[in-house]
Parts: sequence; structure tokens; C-alpha cells
Amino acid sequence: MLAKRIVPCLDVDKGRVVKGRKFQNIQDVDDPVDLAKKYNQAGADELVFYDITASNENRNIFLDVVENVAAEIAIPFSVGGGIRTISDIHQTLRAGADKVSINSAAIKNPQLIKDAALKFGSQCVVLSIDAKAVSENTWQVYINGGRTNTEMDAIEWAIKGEQLGAGEIVINAIDVDGEKNGYNLELTRAIADKVNIPIIASGGAGTKEHFANVLQKGGADAALAASVFHYSEIQIPDLKEYLAVSNIIVRREI
Repeated sequence: MLAKRIVPCLDVDKGRVVKGRKFQNIQDVDDPVDLAKKYNQAGADELVFYDITASNENRNIFLDVVENVAAEIAIPFSVGGGIRTISDIHQTLRAGADKVSINSAAIKNPQLIKDAALKFGSQCVVLSIDAKAVSENTWQVYINGGRTNTEMDAIEWAIKGEQLGAGEIVINAIDVDGEKNGYNLELTRAIADKVNIPIIASGGAGTKEHFANVLQKGGADAALAASVFHYSEIQIPDLKEYLAVSNIIVRREI
């Protein structure tokens, strides 16, 4: 069985890492390179960077930040936000990212997933889905930083994303984002049961138990979190020790 991954998420706006709740009330946190170095040293398995306003502002990704981070860390990282074309993906990977995360652009042009997977390999293509509940056991996809409802069914979109060639899926549960009351286990499990590629759960982490729950009951292959790591509420080595004691396989420093 593959080890479960712990993935700090860095939302970047105008060159700074920020954090909000339910995609709103954005507050400044730190410098992205400094935080990336911290997590690299702490034993994070991967990092995710989102340029959270690039798509909504219709501008390109922050390649200077990508280059600076790549020069300082040894663990894989993916980058999303403002990626709309094969050229954007090529530039982001060339700047040092290991993967690209596509969200709004994939919905507007699903062929982008297939073209990217064929050109760069599925392992480089992450489909990021921002989902919100519209009724019991029904979630729809939002784009533009959670601002616009596409009315697409999140589970059906995840299935199609895999068919098009995405190598993994990040599922961001807008309803619980930043609340620290736990991941949306129902949403994560619903998607994990329908696809055969890795699922990264995002939104709602507040305790070590929340990580264990989503990796076990939720069927996630990785757990993504932001503020609990940014504000040192949970230390990654402590979290991994807790997960290991809970019989969850994780990579640990020897």
C-alpha cells in the first residue's frame, strides 16, 4: 500500500501567502519561499501553491515565485491558478513545478486536460475541483476562486477528469474550508469510490483526528491543509507520528 501524503497548501496573492475561511476574509500569513523551506524541513510530502486571484483577475501565474521555491526545496510541489493553456503549463513546469493544478480552465476547456496529459504525462496533471453542497449528497463545481457556480455535478466531473487523463484530483470542500471542524468525508468518499486515481482531500482540517478520518473513512490518498500548519497548531512530525500509531502508513524521517 502506498504511503499517505501530508500536503501543506499555500494560497498566494500578490506574492504573499494568505488564508481565509470559505474562500473569503483573506488574511496575510507569510512569504511563500520561507514557508516552503519550513515545510520541506519539517517532513511534508509535497506542497501545493495556488495563485488564488489569477483566474478571477484573468492574469498569468506567478512564475517568479515558482522559480524561487524550486531553488529552495527538494520535495515535489504543484502549482495552480491562472493556468489556461499548454504554454502556461510548459512554462510552469519549466520554472520548477512538478505538477500543475487546473481548475477553472479545465471546465471551460476540458480538452486542456487531455492535451496536457498527452504532452507532459498524467503524473503532471492535477484536476482541482472546488465543490459546494447544493442538497444532501449532491455537490456542484464552483470556479473563479469559489465565486461562480457552474452547476456541474462534482462527482461526474471527477470521473470525466480521470477519463481525460488527469493523474490525481484535489477536492476542495468550500462548505468546510477554514472552519477546522473536519474534512467533508462524504464528498471525499463519494469521489474516491468512483475514480481510480489518487484523491487529495482539502478543506476543514483542525485536528490530527481529522487527518486520520479523511485518510481512512474518507478514502483519501493525501490530506491537504493550510492554517493548522501555517500557525503551528499542528506540527507535521507530530501529525505523522499520530497517523503511524493509528495504523496509517506515512513517510517518516529515519
